[in-house]
Amino acid sequence: MQEIVVKQNDAGQRLDKMLAKYLNLAPKSFFYKMLRKKNITVNGKKAEGSKKLETGDTVQLFLSDETIANFTEKKPIRQLKQIKNNLSVIYEDAHIILINKPVGMLSQKAKEGDISAVEQLRAYLLTNGSFTEEDLRGFSPSVCNRLDRNTSGILIAGKSLLGLQTMAELLKSRELGKYYLCIAAGEVKEACVIRGYLKKEKESNIVTLKETASAFDREGMVPIETQYRPLASNQKVSLLEVKLVTGRSHQIRAHLASIGHPIIGDTKYGEQQINRFYQERYSIRSQLLHAYRLEMPDIAGELSYLSKKKFTAPYPTRFAEFIKGEQLLWQPGILED
Repeated sequence: MQEIVVKQNDAGQRLDKMLAKYLNLAPKSFFYKMLRKKNITVNGKKAEGSKKLETGDTVQLFLSDETIANFTEKKPIRQLKQIKNNLSVIYEDAHIILINKPVGMLSQKAKEGDISAVEQLRAYLLTNGSFTEEDLRGFSPSVCNRLDRNTSGILIAGKSLLGLQTMAELLKSRELGKYYLCIAAGEVKEACVIRGYLKKEKESNIVTLKETASAFDREGMVPIETQYRPLASNQKVSLLEVKLVTGRSHQIRAHLASIGHPIIGDTKYGEQQINRFYQERYSIRSQLLHAYRLEMPDIAGELSYLSKKKFTAPYPTRFAEFIKGEQLLWQPGILED
């Protein structure tokens, strides 16, 4: 017999979901059979798979060690300790962690063997003692939002189930204020809101945009909305603050390109001749797009301490060098207007 004591990070989830993590090779039918026969109990009592677990609950597995071993595939947790940590942490508490993702880091794995921000996060928490190997068997901290590989800036991650669920819900409801800085080609003189429809082609990993979408061609298209305002310009390029109202793949990059102001360094949607010019001048190898600021809305419940808080992430060196070299002078305080 083995016992699992439910910790804070496991609380709030269904019993069958938690069992699927611990006995990750077992079919769901096995859990329900064992629950019916009281070979799996909670606090010594019969329980349904739908039971919501609470901190301190004890799950008893009246199963042989051999059965548990056969239904358990050990996650390569020990490999996490070998990952060289290079996370830049902006903010951290018991429930969430904000990371300043560098250019080149994947938000999540694209293929087996990738080391993404998720693996970096788990390695960080394991090596600093926030999590044990046993903790990671039950709950795996993960990122809540995604940034393109060559976009830098704030990634939101959940350290607890509550943190993960709360941030995911705020992202889904669009209550979080997500602001980006980017450098776009041409002179942008006025603030604007642009709307349209976006469709992603999976094979090419490129999106197409339309200003309107009829019932005939709306299949696969999603509405998008992007707000932007100029902070500085030298007539050749403009530094913009962009508010992402909807959060779709490549939205900012494709939307700005569609109105004639592609982001400098963007090889998919940008102007290649302009990119080559600035690549030679500043050694730019990626789009100058940075998830700069995050604004929390009113939050109820245990995470209410985060209400109305604002977080900023310093932009990369190449970004700073471009701003200085092109004399795009601005006052950071303008972003708080």
